Amino acid sequence: MKILAMAFSFFLLMDSIGNIPLFISILKDIPHKRQTQIILRELLIALVVMVLFNYLGDYLLNALQVTPYSVSISGGIILFLIALKMIFPVKSDSENASKGEKEPFIVPLAIPLVAGPAVLAAIILNSQQESGTIIAIFAAWIVTTLILLSSTFLNRILGQRGILACERLMGLVLTMIAIQMFLEGLGQFLTAFHAH
Repeated sequence: MKILAMAFSFFLLMDSIGNIPLFISILKDIPHKRQTQIILRELLIALVVMVLFNYLGDYLLNALQVTPYSVSISGGIILFLIALKMIFPVKSDSENASKGEKEPFIVPLAIPLVAGPAVLAAIILNSQQESGTIIAIFAAWIVTTLILLSSTFLNRILGQRGILACERLMGLVLTMIAIQMFLEGLGQFLTAFHAH
């Protein structure tokens, strides 16, 4: 059950539905067959980054001397800001994303749109506290990949308003997860503070 909750949390953070308009905008001048190849490549890069953070996150935190509750509190804040952006989207995002190179590589599709700071912070946090994080990452990634591969179809079916409604709904759920993460981190900090 915890793995399912983790996978759902990672899926929300990858924001596949919210990323549909951005992916379409960035890849609009590229042939459809090539679009599929680019999406798969970028999502595989994102997966590699997330798996690396799952296994190397602890070493990174130890090297930087960052406590788990710091990750939890900062992760909660980042999540909350992303959730606000999902609920109140900024119109210029897709315009900014569409500028630049003809064929994107790593930035912005893999990082930060799929493997963003909030996902990576959540992965580090969960890899410390829970087992089965890697299963949750793969489960969330598979669903995200399926959604983004069918982005053109979903955009046609749901339309801009439908996608916006879905993203706002996910933003509300993510707000609750963000507050929960922040409160857990705060609780850990207060426990550690009173222990000294």
